[in-house]
Amino acid sequence: MAVPGLHAEFYRRPYGDRVASVGRYWLGGQEVLLAWGYVDEQHCRHSVVRDPDGGWHHPSEGCPSVRVERDDTDAVAGLSVLTPNGEWLIYTVDRGVVAAHA
Repeated sequence: MAVPGLHAEFYRRPYGDRVASVGRYWLGGQEVLLAWGYVDEQHCRHSVVRDPDGGWHHPSEGCPSVRVERDDTDAVAGLSVLTPNGEWLIYTVDRGVVAAHA
């Protein structure tokens, strides 16, 4: 499912006999989360969510919990990411600006 304005980059690097990987995710030009681990693992080892003030929450074990946000016409409008303290941050692109709120 495509999320308008979502962009991701993935990086890999040999680490001993394994390959480490990190994914960086942006929405509307603002970095919203990172997820990393090893390519031979099925899921992320750790992830971190960007706070609306521009800082970062503490890293969490595993993949981030993410859900798709829809507008009142049921079109995909953004995404929500669960923070380590249990808040859902809602990221939407509105006129090129990312709005994030709990």
